[in-house]
Amino acid sequence: IESYDPTIEDSYRTQVSVDGRQVILEILDTAGTEQFVAMRDLYMKAGQGFLLVFSITSQASLDELSTLREEIIRIKDDEKIPIVMVGNKADLLDQRAVDRKEAFAI
Repeated sequence: IESYDPTIEDSYRTQVSVDGRQVILEILDTAGTEQFVAMRDLYMKAGQGFLLVFSITSQASLDELSTLREEIIRIKDDEKIPIVMVGNKADLLDQRAVDRKEAFAI
């Protein structure tokens, strides 16, 4: 059995053009690690938009994403904060555990 060392935190930063304006896009990949909740909350306070990724092969990952989305809304105190949800592992359709309608309902 191979050992797996999950991502604790990775960050990526680049400049992109959005609606003709140059903006900094910073992606913080925490892989949902509970050890860094305080740090994650700080990033949520500073964030102006969020990209949340779940696995279509894991109902638990969608459930966690839903909780994270509610946490972002609570911390930002703004129901209209831009949040994009992405289902990954689309190549594993035979292992799909998340119903499309349920994901879109969130």
